[in-house]
Amino acid sequence: QVQLVESGGGLVQAGGSLRLSCAVSGRIFVLNTMGWYRQAPGSQRESVAVITSGGSTNYPDSVKGRFAISRDNANHTVSLQMNSLKPEDTAVYYCNVRANWRNYWGQGTQVTVST
Repeated sequence: QVQLVESGGGLVQAGGSLRLSCAVSGRIFVLNTMGWYRQAPGSQRESVAVITSGGSTNYPDSVKGRFAISRDNANHTVSLQMNSLKPEDTAVYYCNVRANWRNYWGQGTQVTVST
């Protein structure tokens, strides 16, 4: 069984930075796309950053230039550096990985950006 453990959420003032990390453990044979999603109250879950096994990244316009995703294939981790945070970035952030041809989600970590 593959497990994901997220860390790094918290409360930050607008304009500040946070770094989220997600550690993937278990019997991993293939680790493909990894990403971060977020869900604000009353909203659908949305993608904020995706990175392929080859290192290609994709971001929505709302975070482009402010967020940066990275992965460490040797240690099975994926991180999200979030800069110039805005109150509208407030949400629960979820790690998502495709491992062993299946999709896995982390438990979520709260990010709150105050004005």
